[in-house]
Amino acid sequence: MRKILLATTAMAFAVSGAVPAFAEFNERTIRVSNGINADHPVGNGIEAMQKCLDDKSGGKLKLQAFWGGALGGDLQATQALRSGVQEAVVTSSSPLVGIEPALGVFDLPFLFGSAQEAYTVLDGDFGTMMNEKMAAVGLVNLGYWENGFRNLSNSVRPVTKWEDFEGMKVRVMQNNIFLDTFQNLGANATPMAFGEVFSALETKTIDAQENPYVTIDTSKFFEVQKYVTETNHAYTPFLFLFSKAIFDTYTPEEQAALRECATVGRDVERSVIADLNKQSLEKIKAAGLEVNTLSDEEQARIREKSMVVYEKHKETIGADVVDSIMAQLAEIRK
Repeated sequence: MRKILLATTAMAFAVSGAVPAFAEFNERTIRVSNGINADHPVGNGIEAMQKCLDDKSGGKLKLQAFWGGALGGDLQATQALRSGVQEAVVTSSSPLVGIEPALGVFDLPFLFGSAQEAYTVLDGDFGTMMNEKMAAVGLVNLGYWENGFRNLSNSVRPVTKWEDFEGMKVRVMQNNIFLDTFQNLGANATPMAFGEVFSALETKTIDAQENPYVTIDTSKFFEVQKYVTETNHAYTPFLFLFSKAIFDTYTPEEQAALRECATVGRDVERSVIADLNKQSLEKIKAAGLEVNTLSDEEQARIREKSMVVYEKHKETIGADVVDSIMAQLAEIRK
């Protein structure tokens, strides 16, 4: 009888010990806005993040994703976070420079030489410093997810050095740093809405455009282009942002779970997008396009050529931010 009583008591303690873990979690539905579609690798990241949250919260923390800008554009959604009326958004850094000018650092040309360089910087001290800047404007960054490198396609010539850009009509986003980057290389930088790019390439209104491999593939730009160069000229990450006003009302356990699970989702999303880029590159090659990569020496030359763009925008971005990221990259490249 005494053994049965002890066993029953032990089971009671075990059960009571398990309850507080989930008791620290409340039933919450967390709305996550995205400008991209559900079949983007961000969708894989959200799915992995949700599985992680299920394990940690006993199913109490639920992510509700809204795709294709259903809750508004990235900037509109981010402002909703700052106002405390929406929980989260996954957004590129570029649309948010009006909120935090320091994010313009990610628009600087030829900043990162590889994805691993980007991960080392973003997941390290520099990323932490940027997170503190985001917190100061009412946003909690749970992690840097993958948006990918932008590369050049054109119908004129292979680009093996910066001089090859001379006179090339290149479509760019309406972004001053992008405009300055290509003009500095001797190209005729032409701002244009994305929806107009294919027909402009087809009619030779423009010679070239720049986007990640996945976009070049899915938009079928390979049908109206001859050459692709892996320039890796821009790497603008996605940020998984949370409303600080709302986040601060969550329990420490909920906050920790969101941070940890956003990292799980990040790693899955990065892996999926890397695989998709490889698949898209193979499709581009199979379509008959000539593909080349800038050599390390030419990457160094083109980066040096682009320093004038860094200097022009340094004050707006913040000298401390630009100097900090350049110092960390110099250390990595030793």
